[in-house]
Amino acid sequence: MVRLTAENGLVSLIRVRDLDKTYIRGAEEIHVLQGLNLDVDAGEFVAFMGPSGSGKTTLLNLLGGLDLPSAGTISVAGDEITRMSARKLTAWRARHVGFVFQMYNLLPVLTAFQNVELPLLLTRLSGSERRQHVEAALQVVGLADRMHHYPRQLSGGQEQRVGIARALVADPTFLLCDEPTGDLDRKSADDVLALLATLARAYKKTILMVTHDPLAAARADVVLHLEKGALVEAVRNHRP
Repeated sequence: MVRLTAENGLVSLIRVRDLDKTYIRGAEEIHVLQGLNLDVDAGEFVAFMGPSGSGKTTLLNLLGGLDLPSAGTISVAGDEITRMSARKLTAWRARHVGFVFQMYNLLPVLTAFQNVELPLLLTRLSGSERRQHVEAALQVVGLADRMHHYPRQLSGGQEQRVGIARALVADPTFLLCDEPTGDLDRKSADDVLALLATLARAYKKTILMVTHDPLAAARADVVLHLEKGALVEAVRNHRP
């Protein structure tokens, strides 16, 4: 269960303590995150909402090891990533984090299969093992019959599902989704959100998603609201 602060005796998958992020712009200090505390359990689907500039994407970048905090700690499955060297953090990120972006970031000269395979090319898996992983990921997102299609031959929703398959293919500990439906029409967005919900509930994937869309946030288990770099409210969605 998501908690804004720790409860005695409970150990979460993701633990954030006293997290600050400050940027220096000329003589000005910009405090993007301030004293943030958060616990997320394995298998939770969490949505972050808040006005532009509230720190949502910065928080996602810190959780994914793409940036380092100015103060505070982040631990994932017992690993304190805020104390890792750059080299170790790169290896940790490749093993534990799957990223899903608003603009898909597919390479147009590669097929769906080849795009999904990309994260595995840096592993020690054999070609046949990579094929098994890729085919399984595309099967999960419902695109096994489109694996040899290029991005230009796919709809926007299908492209995003390829992006999700790529994020899943190495079986990461958690997924970070930054406005995953922001570039999609309502029907395609609903299909992608249904897929994310299935990944969380049927496959027990931990998902953290930034969104401005209340309909997207409604698919999550809990919605966390940020304002001026602080978590101010947690709303748990009711499930049938």
